[in-house]
Amino acid sequence: MKLHRVAQYLVVVAGFTLAGAAPASDKKKAGPPDEKAAMEAMTKASTPGDAHKKLDALAGKFTVKSKMWMDPSKPPEESSGAAERKWIMGNRYLQESYQGTFMGQPFDGMGIQGYDNVTKKYFGSWIDSGSTSMTLARGTMSGNAIQYKGMMSDPMAGKEVPYSMKMVIKDNDNHMLEMWGPGPGGKEMKWMELSYTRAK
Repeated sequence: MKLHRVAQYLVVVAGFTLAGAAPASDKKKAGPPDEKAAMEAMTKASTPGDAHKKLDALAGKFTVKSKMWMDPSKPPEESSGAAERKWIMGNRYLQESYQGTFMGQPFDGMGIQGYDNVTKKYFGSWIDSGSTSMTLARGTMSGNAIQYKGMMSDPMAGKEVPYSMKMVIKDNDNHMLEMWGPGPGGKEMKWMELSYTRAK
């Protein structure tokens, strides 16, 4: 059994042990963890399914047109970039690399997207050259859109702030990502809009 499988097994067994532990007042002795049930739960949790396949349209190379708003009363800053996403670890996660510009400066980003079989939620993490933090959002899919909510570090506020995203998968070659968060005075505003078109 590979090392990561052993680690996963131990975590699952610990969960079963805690869940089945008898209270102090109960004189009945708790039995050993059910190894078969633990292995079945681990296998089910780690097997990609239909929810993962719904992300297939996001894999590949794309040109990206971006709009970013710093002030809702002013026009957005527009720029272009390129993104590539590929399935990793047996089609469990989509790994993204992004190259573009922001405020006239080179901008690089890296993300991971996926679906958690346990929590039944999609998730996305992101790091980039414009920050030293990582953002993590979770959400659900309805139709062709995934609605995310998360927290991210805001250098202007000097703390983490809530934000939301919406990923709309229009078709196999086009999708859009929109992001909202606190603006001047704390009122929610649209921060960003990214339009992805599959590179031919």
